[in-house]
Amino acid sequence: MDNNSNNILLAFYGDDFTGSTDALEFLARAGAKTALFIEPPTPEQLKKYPGLNAFGVAGKTRAMAPSEMEQTLLPAFEQLKQIGARHVHYKVCSTFDSSPTIGSIGKAIDTGMAVFKNKCVPLLVAAPVLGRYCMFGNLFARMGIGSNGKIYRLDRHPSMSKHPATPADESDLRVHLEKQTKKKTGLIDILQLSNETIAAAWEQVVQQGFDIALFDALYQEQLKLIGELIDAQANTGTLFSVGSSGIEMALGQHWNSTNQLTSKPEWKHPGKAAPLLVIVGSCSPVTAGQISYVRSKGFEEILLDAPAICNNDHQSIHASISKATDLLNKGKHVIISTGGAGLQQTINLPAAQLGAALGTIARDAAAQSPIKRIVIAGGDTSSYTTRAMGIEAVEMIAALVPGAPLCKATAPGSPIDGLDVNFKGGQVGGDDYFEVLMQGHLN
Repeated sequence: MDNNSNNILLAFYGDDFTGSTDALEFLARAGAKTALFIEPPTPEQLKKYPGLNAFGVAGKTRAMAPSEMEQTLLPAFEQLKQIGARHVHYKVCSTFDSSPTIGSIGKAIDTGMAVFKNKCVPLLVAAPVLGRYCMFGNLFARMGIGSNGKIYRLDRHPSMSKHPATPADESDLRVHLEKQTKKKTGLIDILQLSNETIAAAWEQVVQQGFDIALFDALYQEQLKLIGELIDAQANTGTLFSVGSSGIEMALGQHWNSTNQLTSKPEWKHPGKAAPLLVIVGSCSPVTAGQISYVRSKGFEEILLDAPAICNNDHQSIHASISKATDLLNKGKHVIISTGGAGLQQTINLPAAQLGAALGTIARDAAAQSPIKRIVIAGGDTSSYTTRAMGIEAVEMIAALVPGAPLCKATAPGSPIDGLDVNFKGGQVGGDDYFEVLMQGHLN
């Protein structure tokens, strides 16, 4: 393998695109030079990004059935194993979006363990800076990442409990996983998170024969302790782990404290987007509030006939592109929306068809207008949207809202190449999110 790959501390595989940019952000914030690819990179591709400390692959397994997940993940994990990274992380949404039939995290764990042969897989879902907390195995989530929303137990969360594809009906992640894998999950609970007890707690979980070790966490500073423990498990070979971007936060904090990352990230002010294009496939009520907010500020919204475009109604797609480009060329900020935001119980359309159509609209609008910045909102559809836009990789250029960095796209042969792109999960941001992205305010 080439010399560049020998420096890779961590390679992650994200189950969707918005979640993958979340992991990209926290590695970059820690000082790790990181690129995010659409497919597992070849050694030749890695050479185009010299000096990488980490890289990610933005997958689409969150919207797949278990059999399709296995067919996708097995070769991907094998390729990542060949790179020789110290850590390989399967990155999931911080609200653990999954079910036995869609986006099964259990299936991802089964596949990863078959490739990497770990005795015990670390599982860290808590990410306090994003409003995600795990207490005695139960996950709690704030309403709106980067906001001051109320915190709910996952199965009582107003948005996640009504998710159109994977509604959260269980907050205990051990019980949740029991429905997806036969592997057993042990717990390192909040009372065991100290310098004196965490190593013994890990050894106890391993000795008791658990296949998975779930870590509680309530405070951001607890992640450094977890990162130190997880990193020590990689001393004998590549360690496979699963979880939210809490894994990147934990390892990043540890590597910083041990001077393994020496670069200091400096973000230039990205400037104002004039105009801004927003593509919305999200069904979240958080996103609905954000659309309502900027419409009151003069943003124009184009409503798509989502069922029609999922059925390849080219007339509807072309009409949307024409209307969007006309408004963008007049300097108007434009939101192209399926109208599903906030209607989670009634909207449940195929992510692949919807995402691909949204990507086609974004790509054609970029070709016919002066836009320099695009926001893609929607976790389930984002991976398909990105591929339709022709993106090969993205690199972070600014931190605006936690969990959703502003990136620069590499998209050879596409009008998206070189543009600013931002990917927003349904739960990310306050009401003024799209205004913040338009203004380019640094956080």
